[in-house]
Amino acid sequence: MNECMPRIEAVATAVPSHEITQEDSMKLARLFFQDAFPDIDRLLHVFAHSHIQKRHFCMPMDWFLEDRPFAEKNQLYIEHAEVLAVEAAQKCLTKAGVEPSSIDCLMFVSSTGIATPSLDSRLLHRLGLRPQATRVPLWGLGCAGGAMGLSRACEYTQAYPSRRVLLVSVELCGLTFIRQDLSKSNLVATCLFGDGAAAVLIEGDEVLSSSDVPKVQFCDARTTTWPDTVDVMGWELTDPGLKVIFSRDIPTLIRSSMRENVESFLSPHGMSIDHLRHFIFHPGGAKVLTAYQRSLGIGTEATRFSEDVLTNFGNMSSPTVLFVLEKSMEKAWESGDRGLVAALGPGFSSELLLLEAR
Repeated sequence: MNECMPRIEAVATAVPSHEITQEDSMKLARLFFQDAFPDIDRLLHVFAHSHIQKRHFCMPMDWFLEDRPFAEKNQLYIEHAEVLAVEAAQKCLTKAGVEPSSIDCLMFVSSTGIATPSLDSRLLHRLGLRPQATRVPLWGLGCAGGAMGLSRACEYTQAYPSRRVLLVSVELCGLTFIRQDLSKSNLVATCLFGDGAAAVLIEGDEVLSSSDVPKVQFCDARTTTWPDTVDVMGWELTDPGLKVIFSRDIPTLIRSSMRENVESFLSPHGMSIDHLRHFIFHPGGAKVLTAYQRSLGIGTEATRFSEDVLTNFGNMSSPTVLFVLEKSMEKAWESGDRGLVAALGPGFSSELLLLEAR
């Protein structure tokens, strides 16, 4: 293992104020899709089987009733994403007891809206970071973005062990809803996706630690992008906005490919799946979690934090896995504990991180 091991000092999350139950969202979906699908009652079973109870959105429920142009949705994204990202970031810095002026690099992950200059330029000033702080915006990574951002932040602090990185991930999936899109993919998206933000403070190992308790440290990361899979997940840019694309084959891809991917990632470290105590998986959906369990031979208890996040927040795309990380770190890891972070996203890509408490 690389002796230079950055540590995850704090994780914090934030969600917008409008909460919608899964029962209410199912009623809305029936209203939207009943004319397009004569078998709407059968299709709506996806809501009952989703394991989701509620989600949060930056706009109230009646906002979704009308067609909205992309320009309006994107302007709302810029306004609300900044507010939510600031909330998560401030909570993270407070939790770590770190002044904003001590942050050396701001990494910003998002895929649900477009802004130039990128939103990290706004966050830098709103948060009180130094004007000289490095900015790294990452766009288009979708559901893998939280894990990929965490990997890149940790690798940055491996290269610069005296620096601190603030990673901020925010997605407003609700704003991408296209009222005119009557596809089955959009019906499933109506069932799954929510809004949220997360922030993580990563410190190089030359930064003085604030306590002597074991810290969750970064050991390694791996990105895998499979060939001939670009149509599995992503956006199609249409006049009304970002149209969701995802394949029903995602659980099958996990079952067929994930075990070999994880085993070959762990093997150079002299580890196997049995050595892992913490499983920090992006809960793309109930079927995705089941596919992880079957592929890796782990029980439902191993993914309980992922299940809990899915139940209470749905799939928020990139920050979701960081919500799981926050839950995992609420109780201090014991020295020697090892954990695996995993997320899947457009590409079609997998991001894996190996963590260890030291």
